[in-house]
Amino acid sequence: MVFGSRMKAQTGFLILFICFALVLGAGLVFQQVRDFDFVNYDDNEYVYENQHVLKGLTYEGVIWAFRSCDIGYWQPLTWLSLMLDCQLFGPNAGGIHLVNVLLHLANTLLLFAVLKKMTGSLWPSAFVAAAFALHPMHVESVAWIAQRKDVLSAFFLLLTLLAYAGYTQRPSVYRYLAGLAAFALGLMAKPMLVTLPFLLLLLDYWPLNRLEVPWRSKISGRKSHKSTPARHRRATLLRVIVEKIPYFVLSAVSGVITFLTQQAGGIIVDIKSIPSKDRVGNVFFSYAAYMGKMLWPQKLAVFYPFNAVRSIPLWQFVLYALLLAAVSYLVLRFGRKRKYLPVGWFWFVGTLIPVIGLVRFTGSSHADRFTYIPYIGLFIMIAWGLAELVSRWPYRKLILGVPMVIVLTAMGIRAHRQVGFWNNSITLFSHALEVTQDNPLACYNLGTAYYDLGRYREAIQAYKRAIRTKPDYFDAWYNLGNACTRLGGYHEAIEAFKQAIAIKPDFAYAHSNLGAAYGRVGRYREAIEALKQAIAIEPDHLDAWFNLGNVYASLGRYREAMETFEQATRIKPDDPFGWCNLGNAYGSLGRHQEAIEAYKQAIRIKPDYTDPCYNLAVTYLNIGDKPSALQQYETLKTLDADMAEQLFNIINK
Repeated sequence: MVFGSRMKAQTGFLILFICFALVLGAGLVFQQVRDFDFVNYDDNEYVYENQHVLKGLTYEGVIWAFRSCDIGYWQPLTWLSLMLDCQLFGPNAGGIHLVNVLLHLANTLLLFAVLKKMTGSLWPSAFVAAAFALHPMHVESVAWIAQRKDVLSAFFLLLTLLAYAGYTQRPSVYRYLAGLAAFALGLMAKPMLVTLPFLLLLLDYWPLNRLEVPWRSKISGRKSHKSTPARHRRATLLRVIVEKIPYFVLSAVSGVITFLTQQAGGIIVDIKSIPSKDRVGNVFFSYAAYMGKMLWPQKLAVFYPFNAVRSIPLWQFVLYALLLAAVSYLVLRFGRKRKYLPVGWFWFVGTLIPVIGLVRFTGSSHADRFTYIPYIGLFIMIAWGLAELVSRWPYRKLILGVPMVIVLTAMGIRAHRQVGFWNNSITLFSHALEVTQDNPLACYNLGTAYYDLGRYREAIQAYKRAIRTKPDYFDAWYNLGNACTRLGGYHEAIEAFKQAIAIKPDFAYAHSNLGAAYGRVGRYREAIEALKQAIAIEPDHLDAWFNLGNVYASLGRYREAMETFEQATRIKPDDPFGWCNLGNAYGSLGRHQEAIEAYKQAIRIKPDYTDPCYNLAVTYLNIGDKPSALQQYETLKTLDADMAEQLFNIINK
């Protein structure tokens, strides 16, 4: 009894030590994200430009989360978690990053607990959990705020497995319903979990061994595993399948919802536009790429362009297909006695199916984040395979332990470096361009990052690089025009906007900005035509009305300018700039009293707006009301001393 208690105590200590080491290792790799910023790839839609999320947890926000099908997913739990983050931290990227890290740490410990509970093997379970925590391919899921859905859905998947393990050991309705509820929550975080019912069947095969239920011989009364009659095997298989039916129902419902939301959202590339041979070839390439990067995680990028895969020769795709077929054959050939091989392999292959590109396509050939759950299967094959390989060797713990520590340390160092690239959009997409070829999306997002920082020359170069790779890249042409406009390159901006319109003729902003650029270089006829086209596409396009009014004013057509600005103020009554320009038009027509009211309205909306204050004083002087003009002068002194001095000189002429 004393010896048994001592063994339990030692085992408990080892488990605590392993948990501490897992948390410490992953914490050291990911702690740097607390100082990271958002990136301009999906983070805007998920957080910093999403007003529902930024307001925190509100009644309206919760309703929106359950009704929203934005970004191609029904993912209310992901939205709610981000709302809670904003409730706690505000729009602070560092705090939201750390929540992702905490979820990753929880997933690591849960994975260790699940494998230990199911297999009873301590060190193989610890290795799988450590590889999961530290592998560089998992950095994307943790360091990217928009991938909250990855770490959150994995958390509930592992809770499902933990509850299921408890149910198989001590069946009860409570444990069964707990697993089912965790699965439902996981699907509400990310529908990639639809393959989980098949995963449970794999785990029934190994390590739970529920498909080989011992039966009692009528003659001897002894239990036997080897000679189970066929009828008993069929009954056992039927029972484990029937108990998965509620899981399959949830998967089917989630699949239908996902299909409908992606069809409605239109953000997924039309699958018919990608030839079948390209999609099938990309499947083989992706599986091979994932396997290769598991063993040698180099040249990792946030986006891998699909067009680069299309240039791969056919013989390579055949080679990839043969590789998958060979691995599958060997797994099945040697998996009868080593059940962890088919379980690990089909865990990897099966959980990737929803994102492998056959039924949905995002424009990327593959993605690091898609391996967050599937790699667990490959780690299982390695951990239990190596443990069996050295099981009869002398000093096996030392022989196996030292290399594993070295490998995990190397993983952690490489992952730490990979995390650093997620510091901000410039570091992220600059690195992507270093490790990939012909990557227009990375060029575009890098350009947008420069644009947001006011570094317009660098933005222009990045946009041009994107266009060289993808000449029909509408967003790059449009933003190139905007960047050129910022630098006063209106002729180049005009050409960029014209190219954007040729690609997407019904985009009102491109017509509006083209009209504004024409106006800047004095080509007023073309400006009016472009702005009227923008208004025809979008009648309430405020910028187009505003720019059209400015063009009319530049031509001295003040009545038309007045009518245009009146329409602008009807569209947006709280826009002070529209009211100020309307006042200018009234003043140019000699309608001073109406001009005064327009300027006053602009000041009421924006009290520190100096232009209407100055123009109001001049209008008072025009009607001989010098005391009122002096009042505006006193106000202007507190807002802009130089402008106030100019006004003072006019008043005292």
